[in-house]
Amino acid sequence: MLDHHAGQHAQPPAPALPAALIERAAALCTPGQRRLLGICGAPGAGKSTFAEALLAALGDRAAIVPMDGFHLSNRQLSRLGRMARKGAPDTFDIDGYLALLQRLRHQRTDEVVYAPAFEREIEEPVAGAIAVQPEVELVITEGNYLLLEQPGWNRVATMLDQSWFLDVDDSLRRERLEGRHRRFGRSPEAARDWIEHTDEPNARLIAASRGRAGLIVGWGD
Repeated sequence: MLDHHAGQHAQPPAPALPAALIERAAALCTPGQRRLLGICGAPGAGKSTFAEALLAALGDRAAIVPMDGFHLSNRQLSRLGRMARKGAPDTFDIDGYLALLQRLRHQRTDEVVYAPAFEREIEEPVAGAIAVQPEVELVITEGNYLLLEQPGWNRVATMLDQSWFLDVDDSLRRERLEGRHRRFGRSPEAARDWIEHTDEPNARLIAASRGRAGLIVGWGD
């Protein structure tokens, strides 16, 4: 069994996806082969929910390995003076993420690859929380910066078989973000301040890279 939920809070049931998207993902699943599908989008675009919906449709042929597992710890962010910008590209271990993608691409038939997850209840990454079995045909990796052209990040897209960008109405996306921030302890004012000064600058950076995606997916409630 895949332990892709370990270290993550419980999520509502994944919504149904259009059949054409499921068929496109299923076409990447070939027994004995490993493919990587990237799901990219701005904060609040619904990447995790979308990935879970794909997983629900594909079953044991797929696994989810989120980019967020490579957040630097709060201790390291504080040491580097980046805590106030948590979620920006330089607050992740990009080299670690690239190394994991490479390992997943070439996973041996006799090994289980353990990947980190991000635990929102404690706002920290958790090592070894996701077990990817060797028979998995499609690894779905989702995150903000899969298509970014900055050094290091620009290598991610080259390691993916396909990359999809989730296009979401900005007002809906910001509403989702505020709800998320408030669920995990921020006051309404603090949530809106974080969105304005951290999430939205990152969203603009991410939007500038959408042209590198192989597919733009309209995604809303």
